[in-house]
Amino acid sequence: MPVILVKAKPNSRASALTQQEDGTWLAQLKSPPVDGKANAELIALIAKQFGCTKANIDIKTGAGSRLKRITIPD
Repeated sequence: MPVILVKAKPNSRASALTQQEDGTWLAQLKSPPVDGKANAELIALIAKQFGCTKANIDIKTGAGSRLKRITIPD
């Protein structure tokens, strides 16, 4: 399973997931970083971007920080 690096920006105006020039991803999330709401929105965004189910996506490291390592199915 590939691992992607994602930098999360909670409390943004719009939800968006864009790839940066260095290969990492920038996730702009409407949700606040409270009670896992931002992580749930992030998982939904990644599932939509890569065309997989939310259950297959796993936050390996950084669940409580802005920089996260996330595994996605092949």
